[in-house]
Amino acid sequence: MSTKAPLHTFEAAFEKLIGHEGGYINHPKDPGGETKFGISKRSYPSVNIKSLTLAGAQAIYRRDYWDALQTERLPEPIRFHVFDAAVNSGRGNAARWLQAAVGTAQDGRIGPITLAAVASLNPAALVARYSAVRLKFMTDLSTWPSFGRGWARRIAANLMETI
Repeated sequence: MSTKAPLHTFEAAFEKLIGHEGGYINHPKDPGGETKFGISKRSYPSVNIKSLTLAGAQAIYRRDYWDALQTERLPEPIRFHVFDAAVNSGRGNAARWLQAAVGTAQDGRIGPITLAAVASLNPAALVARYSAVRLKFMTDLSTWPSFGRGWARRIAANLMETI
């Protein structure tokens, strides 16, 4: 287990996330298009991506990812995994993967049934199951040959830090 600070707060999770996301990128094979700090033009067409500040990205992540997914209501070990997955692959996918990992209906919304199922599982087992569901989904994507190695390393790094 890592000696780094737990990722139970938004601020700690955001700091780690930015280490994955980096600065401005406009990769021709990335379906998100122009991206900075992980914020893509496809998801935020009205945002000037090149001029986006770190504080602006942080506000988007708090509102549209951390708060929208009720991340603070999840057990500490799974919080960052869900947050990171939402940023990397969308909120709906992140929620459905959590639901698949706990065996509830996969409607893409984290509500009381999903939260109760999450609370009933061993947190380390939940993290492992969640990461397996996430990785399986990614290996089926057409963009896996271009981005798969980085995604797999990202998930591996997350696992190394939390279990």
